Amino acid sequence: MPNLIQNVDLPSFVNLFNEINADIANSQIWIVMLSACLMLAVHAVVVLGIASAFHYIDNVMSRHNIHGASFLSYFIAIFLVIAIHFAEIIIWAYICVAFKVFPTNPQTFFFAGEMYTTVGYGDYKLTEQWRILPIIISFTGIFAVSMSGAALYTMMGSLINKNGSQAPKQPS
Repeated sequence: MPNLIQNVDLPSFVNLFNEINADIANSQIWIVMLSACLMLAVHAVVVLGIASAFHYIDNVMSRHNIHGASFLSYFIAIFLVIAIHFAEIIIWAYICVAFKVFPTNPQTFFFAGEMYTTVGYGDYKLTEQWRILPIIISFTGIFAVSMSGAALYTMMGSLINKNGSQAPKQPS
């Protein structure tokens, strides 16, 4: 195994980074990457807020023996999460419009939506300086959907556990 590693001609991380940076040759991409990080941070905070509000409402409703409201609050949480993702696609479209990635706004919106959802259906021709953009947008989409999915999963788990504990016990 050590011989295999010694025989492979791998560049150092610094060299690899410098080669990729020189190939992209676009200082605007760093603004896009910073925007992606900020968008993910805001997404995490908003999803955390939605999950916290859901659990708070669920606890209040349970204390007052209002059954069924927990499911309503869960579906409201789902709606809010979907709205957040749609808003992020629109934000990506605005970022791409600001940097004039595509000549038309609808084309930019469809590109942002396809990359965010990682559908990859369209045939978009990007210039050299923007060819890393689909990677950035799709990464943020996958990561944001993962965070949302985890939050919705825990909310559903609390509903199932709560409803399972409220079910009448069967005599043994």
